[in-house]
Amino acid sequence: MPKIIGLTGGIGSGKTTVANLFASLGIPVFNADDAAKQLMQNSPIIKNQLIQQFGDKVYEQGQLNKSYLASIVFADPEKLAILNSIVHPVTIQAALDWAQQQTSPYVIKEAALIFESNASEGLDFVIGVKAPLALRIERVMKRDQCTQAEVEKRMQHQISDTIKMKLCDKVIVNDDIQLITPQVIAIHEAFSIL
Repeated sequence: MPKIIGLTGGIGSGKTTVANLFASLGIPVFNADDAAKQLMQNSPIIKNQLIQQFGDKVYEQGQLNKSYLASIVFADPEKLAILNSIVHPVTIQAALDWAQQQTSPYVIKEAALIFESNASEGLDFVIGVKAPLALRIERVMKRDQCTQAEVEKRMQHQISDTIKMKLCDKVIVNDDIQLITPQVIAIHEAFSIL
């Protein structure tokens, strides 16, 4: 099985940009956030548990009612913890199953909540992507067409970038000043010979 390299960073840090660079180098990338969304929609195990915990309104005509679920979990930390306890283990297992099918020397698992979900325990290394807070807020406001207050509220559910970057084995700086491609290539070359 290839080495599994986690890729994380706060919202708006540029994780997806970095993941796309690794993909362009031929490295398979597993996007845990996208996988979690698909599993919430398609996994009978998750569906049953979400309905049991949050009621029938969580799915409307077979589709996940994201706004309804968000209104519950982002207003109550205990409800968010329940949601995470349902979704994270299934997503972590899906990533491991996927990694076992890959043939490259290493794979990238991109996830915002690697440390918060305890997914770091199954990883060989973790790369962090960091950017200045003001730039991250600006990026998310532009990308998601939302207010600064909405971005800051979402950031409250992630551990601070300072702590997150200290937990990482390597850090890529994505501040729109330093070029990220040479940073990715240097890491790629190091991981390709593991």
